[in-house]
Amino acid sequence: MAAVRKVTGALGLTGEEVADALRIASLAPSLHNTQPWRFRLAPDRIELHPDPDRRLPATDPEDRELRLSCGAALFNLRLGLRRHGVQPIVSLLPGADAPGALAVVRRGWSTPFDAETRALWEAVPVRRSNRAPFRDQPVPVTHRTALARAAERERAWLHFVLDPEERARFQRLAARAHAIQTADEGVRRELAAWTGERVSPDGVPPASAGLKPALRDDWAMRDFQAAERPPGQEYEHDPLVAVLCSFYDGPVGELRAGKALQRVLLTATTLGLSVSFLSQAIEVRPVRDEVRRSLGGVVLPQTMLRIGFGAPVPPTPRRAVEDLLLLNGAPD
Repeated sequence: MAAVRKVTGALGLTGEEVADALRIASLAPSLHNTQPWRFRLAPDRIELHPDPDRRLPATDPEDRELRLSCGAALFNLRLGLRRHGVQPIVSLLPGADAPGALAVVRRGWSTPFDAETRALWEAVPVRRSNRAPFRDQPVPVTHRTALARAAERERAWLHFVLDPEERARFQRLAARAHAIQTADEGVRRELAAWTGERVSPDGVPPASAGLKPALRDDWAMRDFQAAERPPGQEYEHDPLVAVLCSFYDGPVGELRAGKALQRVLLTATTLGLSVSFLSQAIEVRPVRDEVRRSLGGVVLPQTMLRIGFGAPVPPTPRRAVEDLLLLNGAPD
């Protein structure tokens, strides 16, 4: 008989307060909404672990995007703890201190819930990956500046693809990567497994699938098993496209890039912007290397974003907090 998971107190917070913080953490974005994170609770810590059962070995063979997603969940967890007066102290890749963990969060000092943190926290349940068309309305320079500063706050770089020649080059790279993935049976199988009609609290349901891709689209889009495109429905001609980059490679860089990604996404939400992912060009390693060379070879591209003004879309399903817990001292 499986042991029953229960949200217990940690970091001086009650079980109910910890559950609230974990619920906020669980609203992070992830590739195909796989939600590849687990948490282990102890009185003095909250550990963030990857969920190996939710890997996508064909699409994400290096677990790079898995770690990006966990970094985004870690950023949300920080916000959830701040909501309850805890300033978190985070250790990335703690090693023997917490075997298998990507991060350990401990209690620091008590801290006020300032206006900036509150705005980001309030944006968490509102944020969506919006795969529907955006309005053909330019994103103001002031908004771009705020997004760039959000990335910088988490030691990352947000590069906006504004030059027409660079834009055309990135469109070609995205199309090439998309063709490579479309020809890969493993990638197609993973996409099919996590999209369409859902009975589980994960994946991308039809209501969140956007439009069915068409060859006339300016940017290569994944087919999340959307219904046939209604006549006259088109993607916007000129979305704002940005590449989120880290300053160094490896798991720590990816976790930090995930935190930066979430701060950027939440900042976009506070500005009334919608965002979705154009990830294929970064997922295919040879194409990602070309993107990096196009950016000068110093920064490392971690994901590509499509940004604009869109209509509201429904939330994607989420797992219950209790299902995210690892049992202390017991095999799971």
